[in-house]
Amino acid sequence: MTLTTLDWLILAACLFFPFIVAARAARRAGESLGQYFLAGRELPWWLAGTSMVATTFAADTPLAVAGIIATDGIAGNWIWWSAALGSMLSVLFFARLWRRAGILTDVAFVELRYSGRPAALLRGCRALYLGLPVNCLIIGWVNLAMAKILSVTLGWDRLTAVFVGLALTGGYVSLSGLRGVVLTDLVQFALAMAGALAVAVYALRVPEVGGVAGLTEQLPESTFRFLPVLGGPDTAGGPTLTLSVTAFIAYLGVQWWASWYPGQEPGGGGYLAQRMMSARDERHSVLAMLWFTLAHYCVRPWPWILAGLAALVLYPDIADREAGYAMIIRDHLPAGWRGLVLGGFVAAFMSTMSTQLNWGSSYLVHDVYARFLRPEASDAHYVRVARLTTLGVMAASAGVTLYLDTVRQAWELILESGAGIGLVLILRWYWWRVNAWSEIAAMVAPVVGVIWLSLFTSVAFPESLLYLVAWTTVCWLGVTWLTPPESEQTLVSFYTQVHPGGPGWVRVAAAAGASPPEPIRGQLLDWAAGVALVYGTLFGMGALVLPGRWTALPYLATAVGCGLFLYRRFAARGWAAVAR
Repeated sequence: MTLTTLDWLILAACLFFPFIVAARAARRAGESLGQYFLAGRELPWWLAGTSMVATTFAADTPLAVAGIIATDGIAGNWIWWSAALGSMLSVLFFARLWRRAGILTDVAFVELRYSGRPAALLRGCRALYLGLPVNCLIIGWVNLAMAKILSVTLGWDRLTAVFVGLALTGGYVSLSGLRGVVLTDLVQFALAMAGALAVAVYALRVPEVGGVAGLTEQLPESTFRFLPVLGGPDTAGGPTLTLSVTAFIAYLGVQWWASWYPGQEPGGGGYLAQRMMSARDERHSVLAMLWFTLAHYCVRPWPWILAGLAALVLYPDIADREAGYAMIIRDHLPAGWRGLVLGGFVAAFMSTMSTQLNWGSSYLVHDVYARFLRPEASDAHYVRVARLTTLGVMAASAGVTLYLDTVRQAWELILESGAGIGLVLILRWYWWRVNAWSEIAAMVAPVVGVIWLSLFTSVAFPESLLYLVAWTTVCWLGVTWLTPPESEQTLVSFYTQVHPGGPGWVRVAAAAGASPPEPIRGQLLDWAAGVALVYGTLFGMGALVLPGRWTALPYLATAVGCGLFLYRRFAARGWAAVAR
């Protein structure tokens, strides 16, 4: 693909804008770890929420969606659509609690909720596990996607693409900390969405595609299904997600609450918790998570899906289905738009990479170095170490990229290796009996299970989730009952500070002489309405852009009704006031 001078100018502006922000944010970021990793806990909801969306809009996502559609049709997106149920849990149950906890990282929660050597062991091991292997794997698959785009569009080899992208991102993130990350995220998200819309529009305009009507004429009807086919092979032919009842249960009944996955962690956590903890107050934390959930599942997917459908028509025989999206950019975008779309991809890439580098480094510096190695050092010392650690994680991640083949391969590995831990991450907020050994068992058990299944069985994803979740749950529950509970002092201190709801804390509340826990029945009703709001909006928008527009009415009516219900509930709690 040939870029004009205009294309290069647009691309250069996208590349160097973050460095301007970084230079302005560097001084405040250097004041303390709270400024470097949480932006001083001053972020408004719209900025914190948009930063979450920008982070999950990476260079890998449109390519992964194109590959999913080629294999399983639109319904294949349930591999990540199912996580909306967990995201609404974070909105209604956990956003307030994370902000209330007053900690710097979600891993530090371990020593707020538990005590003693088991808590210290868990904190150190979890920080190392998430900060290095898991974080490097995530960065690796984002790098892989960007490398594919640059290879197809500009002819760069993977090694060059990886090191150029990482060097640029690592440079500005190490300077600016989270404040610089979220400020650049705002512009980068707008660029990435503009690029995604441009790819979809120009892909549909190609004569061989013939718009949406042309897609419906050339692709099997099964490709456009929103829901998978259950129980047996699809007789209509064409790509569609065909699941056994067992696999369907794994997707919709298990995966969203049982598996750990970046950006959709049960109970919040990861970089989502980082943004919730950086919000101005609890209300901003709730609204930030709500905006993220709606934008993540309802606003972004359909431009990617339309481009993925067009790639099926334009490139039916390519071996690497994920590369079809990049080939549209190369072959069918005019001058000027090429630079903007590539700039949008660069923006999406840098947004995700900046968060991953900052988030992963926060574990290594705050939860390992400052906690175990140099607990008495100054803030200035910790910030210097954070900046160096960011560059070190960047270098380690570059090597991981070279060993990955597909984005989906990495997605499935992460889901399997965290299968079953989700339940303990939820219940630790709502059941006093969960202890540090519970989480340790839940971390180790799925890894052992994955190794066993891969060596001695032919069980594959997603059916593997059912086996892994059952195994992990039995392990951590057994360990919980075989080990002593946390001390009364630790439990009372946690309840007094965080004040979680539900019947699991009645005994502790009485011991603390505090007000009883808030009932969670109302929150469960809100959660059901929130889930209906998300899926109603998602499928309503899909029905508007695809054939059968009248079918959008019941979806959108459901979304409007649930939205009004939630608005009234939020207003009663004081969450719906306009944020300033």
